[in-house]
Amino acid sequence: MSFGLNQAQIIGRLGDDATIHNLANGGRVANLSIATDEGYVDKTSGERVDRVEWHRVVTFQAGLVEMFEKHARKGRLLYVSGKLQTRRWRKEGEDTDRFSTEILVAPGGRVQFLDKSSAAKSGASETAPAPAAAPEGGANDGGPLDDDIPF
Repeated sequence: MSFGLNQAQIIGRLGDDATIHNLANGGRVANLSIATDEGYVDKTSGERVDRVEWHRVVTFQAGLVEMFEKHARKGRLLYVSGKLQTRRWRKEGEDTDRFSTEILVAPGGRVQFLDKSSAAKSGASETAPAPAAAPEGGANDGGPLDDDIPF
């Protein structure tokens, strides 16, 4: 038995709107391109150098594909947690294989938008519908809720 950990976490901005493709088996896949950046000071020149790294993110989960289709727009800031996956493919008419390493968001992964969409800024709502009220005798008695944090 082998043990290992395959986990990738990034925070970055979408380079373009999410790309959604329909698969032959009836499922759908969402592809994202996310840019992360880092900066450092060059020791020889003393100047600040900024470097951008691009990451491919993919998911086959129906709920995430639908969310990306609605909300994943160019420039949005998001957090992604998934696992690294390298796939091999061959372009039609070529004799050599190509490789692509991407972050796969599978069950257990996580995605969170860290900013508000332009639709939310303009007054349109991007939040999910409110949950149904709890049944009688449940934790929510229907009374007013106190939104103040007690500490």
